[in-house]
Order: sequence, then structure tokens, then C-alpha cells
Amino acid sequence: MKGINMIQLAKELGLSVSTVSKALGDSHEISANTKKRVLELAKQYKYKPNPFASNLRKKKGKQIAVIIPDIVNNFFALAVDGIESVTMSKHYDTFIYLTHENLEREKSVLEHLENGLISGLIISVCTGKEGYGHFQQFYENTKLPMVFFDRVPDLLQFPKVITNNYESTHEATLKLIKSGCKRPVFFATTEPLYTSIERRRGFQDALQSQGIAFSDDMVVNCSDDMEENYNTLRKLFMSKKRPDGVFASIEKYVITAYQVCKELKLNIPKDIKLIGMTNMRTAALLNPSLSTLAQPAFDMGKEAATLLLKMIEKKSYAAANDIIVLENELTLRDSV
Repeated sequence: MKGINMIQLAKELGLSVSTVSKALGDSHEISANTKKRVLELAKQYKYKPNPFASNLRKKKGKQIAVIIPDIVNNFFALAVDGIESVTMSKHYDTFIYLTHENLEREKSVLEHLENGLISGLIISVCTGKEGYGHFQQFYENTKLPMVFFDRVPDLLQFPKVITNNYESTHEATLKLIKSGCKRPVFFATTEPLYTSIERRRGFQDALQSQGIAFSDDMVVNCSDDMEENYNTLRKLFMSKKRPDGVFASIEKYVITAYQVCKELKLNIPKDIKLIGMTNMRTAALLNPSLSTLAQPAFDMGKEAATLLLKMIEKKSYAAANDIIVLENELTLRDSV
């Protein structure tokens, strides 16, 4: 049995959850024979008690977990602020788990949380390469409410908080074209995420609506290796088919583009116009100031937390089909 929890252990042993918990904690209240039965079954299923469980139990389950790829990205930092603006006012503790864009880490976090006493989860997934079966399995094992935001899976039964990625990217790309770009490119992540797919679709459709033929080399796939990205962009910006416009769909690619342009003495916006998908507070301070498509990160976090607590506190609330869509904000500055 994969992902067994304490409730399932107790059921199989014919014991109360309290007895199993005490046996795992080597309580003097439990007989040696019962302890042996519990420990043997726990070992068989590779069950590991949550080290926080005994402390959290006294708080009557007023805890939620937030799983995000990283905290360096300004978007996720702001989203966590939004989440805590709701959870703190409702006296819930919030535990933050970083997956660092690692699928195995994401699975490990879920396994850890199966044995705990959290009341629900808010999640932004790290990848889509191998599907999202681990989230489905977690839900089947725990029946805990979950809300996904920004990077969301294609699982229909879970509520989601997203933005108008297609429409806003379409609008931003049109601004590049109407400012004079004949060959813009799209900086993308290699991950098959919903957000990436929608942004790419908006970019491609905007080109075609203006009579610009789309080709696969207009999509530049970047990675988590910033040195590799730097070399990729440097080669691109030095090529005969150098782009005259860039839409960077991921925040960390924006600064790399500025660095490469500076080294190659390319003028922004005369040689290359640039719009970045970012919530950087310093965007207006860059030289030249960066045009941005910003997600309402704080509000997304706030909406996700509000929805999750509604699911937790109103057990009959049917949130399975909830999809909340917020609007991204395009701000044009000197880089276009």
C-alpha cells in the first residue's frame, strides 16, 4: 500500500489512531506486544511518522501547507504574502515547502505531508513532464482539500487560481509588433506547463494575426542553468537572424537578456525591444526601464487561500470546478 497514513495503519491493525500514535512514540501506556505489532506493520509499509505531528495535534488542525517551486522569483514571494494575509487573519499556521523545480522533491514533500495534521494545501507545480498522478494519489490517500495556482495541473477535480495568460501575452506581443518588430522571439521554459502553453499560444496567434509567419525557431527554450541561458542568448543575438523583439515568459530570463545586450553593445529598444513577464519591483529602475507583463501575485495568493479555507471550514462547499481567473497587467516602458 503506497503512501499509507496513521489512520490506515490503525484500521488494518484494528486499533485506535490514538493507540497507534502512542505505540509509535514508545509510550509507557501501550503494551510491548501492541508496540511490536504497530512497529512491524509500520516497517512493512515504510511508514515514517511526521516529526511535527505531536506538536501540531494540540492546535486542532489549523495548519496549511504551501508547495512552490522557489522563493527567489518575485512572483512566488508576493503570492506567499497574499496567502498569509488570509491565513494569519484566520489564525492558521502556514508551512512553506520549496521543490526547487525538482519532481522527486515534490513527491517527497507530499509523502511527508500525508502523515501530518495539515488541513489543506496550496500548490504551484514544478513540472508536467511525468504527469500529475502523485497529486491524485495524495488526494485519494488523504481526502485533503487542495487549491492549485499559477502553475496548475490538468486535473479537473481540483480548484485553480490562474491569470489570463493567453490574452495578456497576445496583447503584449501585438505591442511589440506595432512598435516595429518584424521578428520577435519568445523565451520559454522547457516544462510542459499550462502557463507556458497558454503564453506560447498567445504569442503565436498574435504573430499570425499580423501576417507574420510563425516558425519553431521563434521559441527559445531556456533552462534553470543561467550560464547555459546566457550562452544561448549570446549566440542568438549574434546570429544573422537576430531577433528585433523579445517576449520573456519567465522572470529570470529578462536580466540575462539585458546582460547579453550590454556585452554585445546592442541598444534596447533600438536594436531589440523587450517585454518581460515579471513582478520585479526594480523593473522601472533598469536602464532602459523594462516593459512588463505582471501577474497579480498577491491577489492570486489571497484568492487561493480564501478558497482553501472556505473548503476547510465549510465541508459541503463544492469547489471542485472552481477556476478563478485574474488579469495580468501590461506596463509599457522604455524597453519598447
